[in-house]
Amino acid sequence: MVPRFQCSYGHNIRLGANAFVNANGFFMDDALITIGADVRIGPGAQLMTALHPVDDHRRRREGWERAAPIVIGENTWLGASVTVGAGVSIGHNAVIGAGSVVLHDIPDHVVAAGSPARVVRRTPAEVEGLQREH
Repeated sequence: MVPRFQCSYGHNIRLGANAFVNANGFFMDDALITIGADVRIGPGAQLMTALHPVDDHRRRREGWERAAPIVIGENTWLGASVTVGAGVSIGHNAVIGAGSVVLHDIPDHVVAAGSPARVVRRTPAEVEGLQREH
């Protein structure tokens, strides 16, 4: 990890071998965050496990909150300033474009981008071939 990394607790984060988190990453680890081997996370990325209700009374007056885990598959790359929402799983060999907001699961072997992030294409075959060799 490159400084300045911040997190809520630290004990709810699992990093796979050779995972890399660039500068200014923030992991809100109110629930488990699992990051696979060989993942690259760009500067300013945020992994946010907290969920808040839309209902004003429950959110503001009762302070209600819950959390849901985040899973990032092996050999995935999150571009700069990507935000990943609570309960999201991102598949193996995925690429998430810079500035994207990931609110729903992303499958293996795709490029996703936007706000909210949507699959825009599959990753090149040579990346998939490399994964099968291991």
